[in-house]
Amino acid sequence: MEEFDMVQHEVRLTRTSDAVAEEQPWGRLVWMVSGALGNSDAMTVGRCHIAPGQANPRHFHPNCDEVLHVLQGTIEHSLDDELVRMGPGDTISIPTGAWHNARNVGTDEAIFVIAFSTADRQAVGE
Repeated sequence: MEEFDMVQHEVRLTRTSDAVAEEQPWGRLVWMVSGALGNSDAMTVGRCHIAPGQANPRHFHPNCDEVLHVLQGTIEHSLDDELVRMGPGDTISIPTGAWHNARNVGTDEAIFVIAFSTADRQAVGE
């Protein structure tokens, strides 16, 4: 069996009041984990809210993969030239450099968790 050194880890808890919200014309982004927040050296995690009939702009991430998991609502997600309809419980993996965006095609606010494979998420085209 492999042996591991016992390392003391710092608790990096983000309370609701500590999350950083960015209001957008189409909804909002709420950042819970990132290098900028000081609670991760390896990932960025947030929540995206899109109002009915709205969409975030097409964009890509030059430095990371993204995973998007729908919690509420119905979205149509573009990935390069393909469209996929997604609802609660659906998850999509978006590779580095792929153009994508989400459009809320339902009547309720769409809410989904977004996670990135870097603590310093970069976006082009937003």
